[in-house]
Amino acid sequence: MAEETNKITLTDVIDLDFLQRFQDDFAKGVGLASVTVDQAGTPVTKPSCYTNFCEKYTHSTECGDKRCAESHRKGGEEAARTGKPVVYECHAGLIDFAAPIMIEGQLIGTILGGQVLTAAPEEAKYRRIAGEIGVDPDGYVEAAKEVTILAKERIQAAADVLFIVANSMSKAAYQRRKLSAAVNTLSDSLHQITATMEELAASASDVNSNQAALNNEIKNVNTVTGKIDEVMEFIKDIADETRLLGLNAAIEAARAGEAGLGFGVVAQEIRKLSSESKETVGKIHELTTIIKSSVDKTVEMGNETTATVEQQGAAIEEIVANVQEITSLTDQLAALASTDKD
Repeated sequence: MAEETNKITLTDVIDLDFLQRFQDDFAKGVGLASVTVDQAGTPVTKPSCYTNFCEKYTHSTECGDKRCAESHRKGGEEAARTGKPVVYECHAGLIDFAAPIMIEGQLIGTILGGQVLTAAPEEAKYRRIAGEIGVDPDGYVEAAKEVTILAKERIQAAADVLFIVANSMSKAAYQRRKLSAAVNTLSDSLHQITATMEELAASASDVNSNQAALNNEIKNVNTVTGKIDEVMEFIKDIADETRLLGLNAAIEAARAGEAGLGFGVVAQEIRKLSSESKETVGKIHELTTIIKSSVDKTVEMGNETTATVEQQGAAIEEIVANVQEITSLTDQLAALASTDKD
């Protein structure tokens, strides 16, 4: 299942050690203060190049600190709303910016920075602010004079650079996470398919073995049926001999006259038994013929089943080989997806 973007955090997609180094170097090179916060506004990096104006004075009082937090919040909200860097004047009169870090339209963090001026500070303005937040006006004015002066275009350009770099890093890392998740899902599915195919192959092998055993048993049935035919021929011969014996006995009984009457009855029963035996042999022969026909059809069907199973087994083996090759490729994709960021 795809990972929900609203569950992604800044630390999931950006190496904070790398971000800290980049933030420090960028701040020193450009002359801008900066810090990175998560979607809740909690800092995830240490402040880079904070000015004495902010660190020593503005944040030194509860009022000043709260005003800063509120100013950052508003700037961050505007950046999140527009989806691009915002340059604005903070409550203390410095120029700040907020560069949002987005994942598929979802805010996961913000780079806050600035603490610069676009022109020389107006002393009266900063004395007034100093009085509002409760800091030394003279020290505040002197600290304001130490603040770097940059053109607004340079501030905007710096914010844009941070925005592009941070978002490129986060998007690349997020794509790796998605790729890794997709590869894991694909790998699990392929392993399940492989296991199922192996079971089918084993079943096909069992069916093949069972069919071979069945064919052997059917051959045994044919053999037994042949022996039954032999026994029936033997019974038929006995019946023919019995019939002749009964006929001879009837002739001798007729010659003996009244003395042979009882023997004549026995001779008649012998002839009757012989006739019934021959009829039974005929019926048995019909049944064995039907059995042989059914057995032959069963053997033919069994042979066709065996051939089909063998073809299925070969096809399954080929599928398993292909799935294993795909699995190997997913392992390579997983290795690429898990490669650490440089």
